[in-house]
Amino acid sequence: MSTILAYLREYASAIDRGLLFFCIVWTGVLITLNYQLSIEKELIAGLDSRLDQWLALFLVYCSAFIIPYLFAMVVRKQWMTFTPMFWLLLFIAPALFALKVSIANPLENSMDGVWGGYLTIITTLPFKCLVVLVPLVILYQMLPAQSSFWGMTLRDVRWRPYCLMLALMVPLIIFASTQADFLNAYPRLKQVAFIEPYTGNLLWYQLLYEISYGIDFITVELFFRGFLVFAFIRYAGPAALLPMATFYCSIHFGKPLFECISSFFGGLILGIIAHRTQSIVGGLAVHLGIAWMMEIGGYAGNLWMK
Repeated sequence: MSTILAYLREYASAIDRGLLFFCIVWTGVLITLNYQLSIEKELIAGLDSRLDQWLALFLVYCSAFIIPYLFAMVVRKQWMTFTPMFWLLLFIAPALFALKVSIANPLENSMDGVWGGYLTIITTLPFKCLVVLVPLVILYQMLPAQSSFWGMTLRDVRWRPYCLMLALMVPLIIFASTQADFLNAYPRLKQVAFIEPYTGNLLWYQLLYEISYGIDFITVELFFRGFLVFAFIRYAGPAALLPMATFYCSIHFGKPLFECISSFFGGLILGIIAHRTQSIVGGLAVHLGIAWMMEIGGYAGNLWMK
């Protein structure tokens, strides 16, 4: 744990405080606007076409990701390498994640009945993983050589600090599991509760759902702590971690408010660790662990509140 704390202290001493302050304030502004106006949960979700949803999400993600870069360039006058590839990647990133969120599963509305609905649900997140993974493979081949595929390496990973980070999250998740907005959102497993009367092997179908749910965190870590860190750090240096954290927070709009706010700081911490260790695997393990503990907390909390 002392190693991770040293990483955080080193980053705090080196980063531009003005940029850090701006990203925190700008994130707060975006959170306030979203939760006051229900931008993502109602306005975007209520759009009729997937294309309209993609465009709206693209604009939200651009505001979270590109504006901090523009602030760093124009106001803080930070040195960055402005190449055509940098500008291309700057717009590819929000476009790709907006596609991931808005695209429909090809199986959607093509299968009827209870099991058609279940199959659609458990294949949606793996399908969205492929939607992100294919472009990331192409970009990995196009960009200068890296030591691993967007940080997916076990080399020199020390697991003890990550286990301690997970342990520190337990009291927070226990507290969250007593809050109404958290219990309304979790466990996500509630999405497949409708199959219960139709099977005698409910546990296996629930486990399959949780595996599918976990795949989404591989997608998220590859994109945010992998692509947005390792692709952009060569142009912007460690400052690239702050727009990444702001962007990461924006994908939590519509979730419980505490989860949304904490995602900025959690995303930044995981980004710092990924940058220093040149690996996203430990952070991925932490993220998966937190996600599945939240599932357990939501299940236990809802049982307790009955």
